[in-house]
Amino acid sequence: MTKSFISELTAQVNDFVAERDWEQFHSPKNLAMAMIVEAAELVEHFQWLRPEESDSLTNDKKKKVAEELADILIYTVRLADRLGLDLEQSAKDKLTKNRRKYPVEKVRGRATKYTEL
Repeated sequence: MTKSFISELTAQVNDFVAERDWEQFHSPKNLAMAMIVEAAELVEHFQWLRPEESDSLTNDKKKKVAEELADILIYTVRLADRLGLDLEQSAKDKLTKNRRKYPVEKVRGRATKYTEL
C-alpha cells in the first residue's frame, strides 16, 4: 500500500524536526500559535487589495503566498501528528458534515451561513 501525501509529508516534517531537536518546542499550544502567525503572514499579502487585484497576483507575490501556505500546511500536519489525529480522515469527515450543513439545493451561489438557511 502506498503512503498518502499527508503521511509522507508528516514523515518528512517529523524528520526535519527531529534532526534539529525541536520536538521540545512543538507542544500543541505552540504549534497552534505558530500556525496563526503564518496565517497572519498570508493575510498580509492580501491586505488592502481590491478583490480583482487579489485574483491577479504577480508571480513574485504568488511565490510568497505559496510559501506562507506551505508553512501553514507544515504546522497543520505537525499539530495533527502531535495530537495523534488522522488529518485525512478528519478532512473527509468535515466535508461530509459540511455537505449536510450546506445542501446544494439551498446554498448554490449563496454565501449564507448554515445557521441562516
